Amino acid sequence: MWISRCAAALLAVTLTACSAAPDDRPGNASGGTPSPAASGGGPQAASPAGSPAPATGTPGVTRPEATAQAEAAGATPAVLIGAGDIASCESTGDSRTLALLQRFPGTVFTLGDNAYPNGSRTNFARCYGPTWGRAKARTRPAVGNHEYHSGSARPYFDYFGAAAGPRGKGYYSYDAGAWHVVVLNTVCSEVPGGCGKGSAQERWLRADLAGSAAACTVAMVHHPLFTSAATHPPATETRPLVQALYDAGAELLMAGHNHVYERFAPQTPAGRRDTARGIREIVAGTGGAERYPFGRTAANSERRNNTTYGVVRLTLRPGWYRWDFLPVPGGSFTDTGTGRCH
Repeated sequence: MWISRCAAALLAVTLTACSAAPDDRPGNASGGTPSPAASGGGPQAASPAGSPAPATGTPGVTRPEATAQAEAAGATPAVLIGAGDIASCESTGDSRTLALLQRFPGTVFTLGDNAYPNGSRTNFARCYGPTWGRAKARTRPAVGNHEYHSGSARPYFDYFGAAAGPRGKGYYSYDAGAWHVVVLNTVCSEVPGGCGKGSAQERWLRADLAGSAAACTVAMVHHPLFTSAATHPPATETRPLVQALYDAGAELLMAGHNHVYERFAPQTPAGRRDTARGIREIVAGTGGAERYPFGRTAANSERRNNTTYGVVRLTLRPGWYRWDFLPVPGGSFTDTGTGRCH
């Protein structure tokens, strides 16, 4: 649309410049049309295996005054960029997504299954190291189930060191600008105590969130609670952790495990749409591993793709956030939008 505005300005000879800035108002999402599920209709048809899922989006809302004031004050945003399901010596997808990490600044996050097939020392050295390993100095990782194929994920903890949090636990937190970031271990059969209500990790999470002074929170996990992908079902065993996030007013939940991109509307841990306090989940298992087919479209799913490698860039400012799915060169799928903190 900005091209047409510039053309009109040139014809009128009344303007001297045109703005090409994207619409970054909180609540706006570009690149699609409302889905039947999002607008109150029935579920969409399943996508054929290996085919692109239908792209959908949501209409925008007016930017709040607080956001405009924050921008006017020149608040410097924190930038997080990454994906999950990344490096395999049998694929070049991770090399292609690495090019995006090298192009854009920010803290790199991983969403688990970092080195295929077994998260071994050899896999990290020969597959992950030559690609995403080049961004290791600015990476904060999450652990996935493939890491546990090798002795309690020891090679993972050895490779990332202190950046992976306490050895053996796989959950930790840090601050990124005005935001709080929690990284959880959703390999519930392996993390000490599991993921259930009252588990060591769930108690830690509640205490960590209660002790944070940040007004906005994003969580990084491997297994998604909500998904439309056909390969792995929703990880319902993680619901107590998502409940703790919801109770504390968290905004975003980033996940991998299914090798697709999928964005959900804000919702409760039970999967009910909640525009006031809901958590927006984004599945980004698009770091380089083989891609998965979609099945039946899950409730509140707004945008999906299973043909494009890429990374998600999160731009985090006081009071609001923006997400951008950045495709590898040659990819045409994108997804962009903004939201407000609770």
